[in-house]
Amino acid sequence: MAVRKSLMPLFFLFVVINSLAIVFRGKMTAIGFDTNVLLIGNFFLCALTFFSFYMLYKGMKSATTAGFLRSVYGSFMIKLLLVALIVLGYAFLNKENINKPSLFTCMFLYLLYTFIETRALLKLSKKSTNA
Repeated sequence: MAVRKSLMPLFFLFVVINSLAIVFRGKMTAIGFDTNVLLIGNFFLCALTFFSFYMLYKGMKSATTAGFLRSVYGSFMIKLLLVALIVLGYAFLNKENINKPSLFTCMFLYLLYTFIETRALLKLSKKSTNA
């Protein structure tokens, strides 16, 4: 139950960003955003964060230090490589039409999702050591 509660801010952020992008689609397009890139990027980052959270939470439960480190490095490498592949793929497919505002917003969302994920994991680790 504690894990579900700690994941609620991630889900809430996902819903808020998607809602804002859909409701203000016209205004965002007028100032230069590609809302499709933003929506797809938000979905990808949210799914990746949930997967990373699962890996790190599983690693926290590991009995060995090697198991914990394997989950931390594995999570980091998967996030880094997948995000880099998606950005490079987007850049390759849209060589002349790269939407920088949406891309930079997705970069900010990556940092925000990572911050929320780390905060949730730290809270869970404090609860498990105090129990």
